[in-house]
Amino acid sequence: MSGQDSLEALRDALRAFAAERDWERFHTPKNLAMALAGEAGEVIEHFQWLSGEESAALPEPARAEVALELADVLLYLVRLADVLGVDLADAARTKMRINAERYPVDKARGRSDKYDRL
Repeated sequence: MSGQDSLEALRDALRAFAAERDWERFHTPKNLAMALAGEAGEVIEHFQWLSGEESAALPEPARAEVALELADVLLYLVRLADVLGVDLADAARTKMRINAERYPVDKARGRSDKYDRL
């Protein structure tokens, strides 16, 4: 199964999940975007005040909690894209092409500067 097939299967499962519960009316772009931001904040909470090293070496219980928060982010992102009619895989490929142009290897390698400062 390709990545696109996986995203489409997830999208379809989320559509069915929402429809079975009659939640489509609540799944407006605004509400989904707000829920997505809230879930991203929950991911961030796990890393707040940790050093870089600590954040890379989370204990297994914390790692499992982060995994579930990341899943929430993904689910809301896929649902939002579906409601807006955005093909996430295509949008990601487009964005990667743009980033490749903005951050050419010869200028960006080993640097964290924004593209307009390279």
